[in-house]
Amino acid sequence: MTPKVSIIMGSTSDMQVMQEAAKILDQFEIPFEINALSAHRVPEQVAEFAKNAHTKGIRVIIAGAGGAAHLPGVVAAFTPIPVIGVPCRSSISIDGWDSVLSILQMPPGIPVATVALDGGQNAGILAVQILAAGDNELLKKVITFKENLKNKILKANRELTQIKFKYKTN
Repeated sequence: MTPKVSIIMGSTSDMQVMQEAAKILDQFEIPFEINALSAHRVPEQVAEFAKNAHTKGIRVIIAGAGGAAHLPGVVAAFTPIPVIGVPCRSSISIDGWDSVLSILQMPPGIPVATVALDGGQNAGILAVQILAAGDNELLKKVITFKENLKNKILKANRELTQIKFKYKTN
């Protein structure tokens, strides 16, 4: 099985966040790989990976990092395929803001689609949606997924009508 998505992270301390992307890809039956690659500790391997990812069948890269969080941007500089950046809180981070800004504030010509702080799940969903743009069967699964999200809220509102308070009007 050839992976279509590559999940990479600056270190395995980001795995708790990044596994949420993996769960989504599993749910949608999309082959993926997971690796630790540090833009600061193994920059040569990061560049090599990014330059060659598209030749190995990778169509989207999800890159998570904390602290200075340069991994998504460095990868985006070397690859022609979409990169989704996931800012992660870390032991060296300034409550995650340094990670958010490091990933979000990319220079012109080097885009990184950035999700919320610790937003691994949304990164997985965005990767699926990118792939679904050229795959009608996958697009149908995304439509069903979104419909299920809507139905959860509709069900929650029906359940809320059963909760009674003296001054509650609905």
